[in-house]
Amino acid sequence: MSTSAQREWIVTAADGLDELLIDELLALGASAPRQLKGAISVQADLATGYRICLWSRLASRVLLPLFSVPSGDPDKLFQTALKYPWENVLREDASFAIRAAAAKGVATHTRFTSLRLKDGIVDRFRDRTGNRPSVDSEQPDLSLHLFIEDENISVSIDFSGDSLHRRGYRVAQTDAPLKETLAAALLMQAGWPTRGQGRLFDPLCGSGTVLIEAAQMWAGIAPGLARVRFGFEGWLGHDATIWREVRDDAVARRIAGQDQAPPQLVGFDADADALRSAQRNAQAAGVAQWIHFAQQRIGDWPLPADWDAANTGAGMNFTVPGVVATNPPYGERLGEEDSIKYVYRALGRELRKHLPNWDAVVLAANIEHADALGLEHKNTQRLFNGALPIFARHGRVIPAEAEQPLAFYPSDDELPPEAMDFANRLQKNLKAALKAANAEGIRCFRLYDADLPEFNIAIDVYDGRLHVQEYAPPKTVDPEKAAMRFKLALRATRHVMGLHRDKVFLKVRERQSGKQQYEKQAKRGKFFEVREGQAQLLVNLTDYLDTGLFLDHRPMRERIAREAQGKHFLNLFAYTGTVSAHAALGGAQTTTTVDLSPTYLLWAERNLALNGLPDDDNRLIQADVMAWLQEEVAARPIEQYELIFLDPPTFSNSKRSEDVFDVQRDHVRMLQLTMRLLTPDGTLYFSNNFRKFELDEALMAQFAIEDISAATIGFDYQRNPKIHRCWRIRHRSRPAL
Repeated sequence: MSTSAQREWIVTAADGLDELLIDELLALGASAPRQLKGAISVQADLATGYRICLWSRLASRVLLPLFSVPSGDPDKLFQTALKYPWENVLREDASFAIRAAAAKGVATHTRFTSLRLKDGIVDRFRDRTGNRPSVDSEQPDLSLHLFIEDENISVSIDFSGDSLHRRGYRVAQTDAPLKETLAAALLMQAGWPTRGQGRLFDPLCGSGTVLIEAAQMWAGIAPGLARVRFGFEGWLGHDATIWREVRDDAVARRIAGQDQAPPQLVGFDADADALRSAQRNAQAAGVAQWIHFAQQRIGDWPLPADWDAANTGAGMNFTVPGVVATNPPYGERLGEEDSIKYVYRALGRELRKHLPNWDAVVLAANIEHADALGLEHKNTQRLFNGALPIFARHGRVIPAEAEQPLAFYPSDDELPPEAMDFANRLQKNLKAALKAANAEGIRCFRLYDADLPEFNIAIDVYDGRLHVQEYAPPKTVDPEKAAMRFKLALRATRHVMGLHRDKVFLKVRERQSGKQQYEKQAKRGKFFEVREGQAQLLVNLTDYLDTGLFLDHRPMRERIAREAQGKHFLNLFAYTGTVSAHAALGGAQTTTTVDLSPTYLLWAERNLALNGLPDDDNRLIQADVMAWLQEEVAARPIEQYELIFLDPPTFSNSKRSEDVFDVQRDHVRMLQLTMRLLTPDGTLYFSNNFRKFELDEALMAQFAIEDISAATIGFDYQRNPKIHRCWRIRHRSRPAL
């Protein structure tokens, strides 16, 4: 066949790329595209076939069909192969391999079918020359592709050879890397390089695939230029002259691309090893000079002005909209699937804050995760990363709304006279609380705590929602009268705050013992996001007696955030990990969060994910704290932590622990063990809310202990300063090993 003659080519690609692939093939000079199962059929001459192998950023393989036979008749396949002129396809002293694949849902023995094809080829050569080509499954001179469908078996030359997503630049791997072809599709969906004005940012860049593909697209570098070998090189129909012309043209275009204005490409990742891999891959791809990599967590993004002042050398101007393209850890790169959507929430929040009006295209494992980004979306495309179905969400980053001061406005309804005393007290509290809260940027606080004896309730504000707890009345109080007062208080609360019923959450609080303090009150599973300082935290106002955020410890969390910079932080009896999130955002080098409850540890993981805090630097350990301390001290007698927060319950009797914990009885041993893990110049903060607690005097002689309780009580607990006690504990001298 003439090299200029049109022939059929089969181009395969990952599911979901059909439309993009057709556009690409037409741009490369192919014609008459026809959609097949998992592939596109086109007409093209030999030069265009070479061009597709060299230039396609989306294709997996390029196949040159030879013949097909009906399925279900292996002997027919053998006879057809025996008669086919293989001497025009490969040399008799060459090696070959057969790669067999079956269409989805087709049950067949691909190995047996491959053997019948191999027998036909070998017998053809042996009958004609007495010699035969050898079979080499590792590095054959030529590969044949056998595709089995319900009706036909197709035999083709694997023209491209190894999968085209292997560009040749991936010299360093990371966990769950993004396929190069999928990265290119992500960029094409965003309109890169036409859109973005040469500015592209990947905030979770991993091994750098998206940025490397973007750089090559910008500079006009053919993705196949770095490949050592193509499948067609062992084919007797290969025309080296035409191939050289096609390749020389690609080399010339790569050289010309060096002279154009450089793109602005920036990649962040929290993983230093991943960034080293990304840098090595970029160097291998010949685009390292255009990409700037930096170790940054989502929660630590600088403002555009900060970045401009950082003298990065990349020249990125974040104040001018460009393209954000990224592959978050939607599966393999993050262990707990349930926490992944909170990573997307964190990403969406930071995009709105720092990159308003940028174009964004982001991969997600499911639509819920994509929706968590909060993009003004234009389209969502279903793709596959290997066998894993994923979604590419493309849309505009909506500018973040400025946070408004908290404000509540009373409703117009009238209250009965017997509710006025409570309403007036609540209004007085609200006025003072809002003044203090808005001055300090506080969104969650206690508003009322049984100030009037006849209205024995607690009211907490959670960023526009109310959590109302009724303290169970003593047996001496008539239950009907108590219920009536609660209804009056609730009505007055809604009146003063001006909130609808769906913003007010009710609970009855009774004295708890043992495991009751952790039992579920409901099963709604509804979490709300609130801001506290730098942290975004999850609260649940329905399912548990406590909400996941102890409001009385807000000053303590703020203190730890201020002191955590560069330190290794340990959080014991960690509950939902809110203190760990604050410490990490405050710059802690690492955090270690220990709690016995898997429910609360999962909650802690969500809180960390919601703030864009990576797994590697923030350990979560499910363990009985006392047992863990003993094991840790025995295994690692050398101090490890510069900052520790220890906030045990008064009493704990869990089915997951063999021992009953009593803070009064066990605190000496607990503190002695904990101090073994504290560095010589470190600080331990010990807190508990047992009102009758007495610190053992022997500890005062052993350690430098200061009662700082008064300094840890916020404006909203001044009426109840005994809500907790807190001590700062330090070593008097270096502890003996």
